[in-house]
Amino acid sequence: MITLGLLQCDDIAEPLQSEHGNYPSMFASLLGRLDEKISLRIYDVRIGEYPEDLSECSGYLTTGSQHSMTDGLSWVDALLEFIRELHHTKTPFFGICFGHQALACALGGSVEPAPGGWGVGVSFNKVVLKKPWMHPDSEQLDILASHMDQISQLPNGAEVLAGSSFCPYFMIQVGDHMASVQGHPEFTPAYSAALMDARKHRIPAEVRREGKFSLDARLDDLTVTQWMINFLTQK
Repeated sequence: MITLGLLQCDDIAEPLQSEHGNYPSMFASLLGRLDEKISLRIYDVRIGEYPEDLSECSGYLTTGSQHSMTDGLSWVDALLEFIRELHHTKTPFFGICFGHQALACALGGSVEPAPGGWGVGVSFNKVVLKKPWMHPDSEQLDILASHMDQISQLPNGAEVLAGSSFCPYFMIQVGDHMASVQGHPEFTPAYSAALMDARKHRIPAEVRREGKFSLDARLDDLTVTQWMINFLTQK
């Protein structure tokens, strides 16, 4: 068995959990579709849960979060410090959405509201730099997303792997042991639609309309999940 540590940074909103589950079950289902030998160990970083020893897991990944890097939350500061520890010890880490932004902030980059506003539905991205762990091969990275903030300045030593005009730094890598993506491979189209509806007072109607139309597109969710498994297990 391979144990990966999931740094939980939020819960799925309660009204949506009965149909779509919470982050741990979403990630367990996603990873299980590709490798039944992977188990998840959950660390709720909002209440200060972290591994006593980094060797507890082969690598670490994050959930998304409704919170922002600029909210001034003490648990976010602790998460950034933990990411710096992972970086110093060269422990594999893969950030998802909020974790993508956290990686940038932890290592000297910055995050700001996206100039284009909310990014919802399918995010269409071009792969601009291929790494050995990025197999199976793909020229594009089209996965579900839901974000208002995004990386505005790359962290020290970062390479851009995929992006678009809307989100230029959609997927990045730092060194041989840290990578992240702005999108959500664990989301389903049904959950993406439900989340847009739940946030209808925050997301403009025309943005939600376009986002819902995009949900019929073919997704690269399993491709990027395999990349993530390869990266975290150093395959």
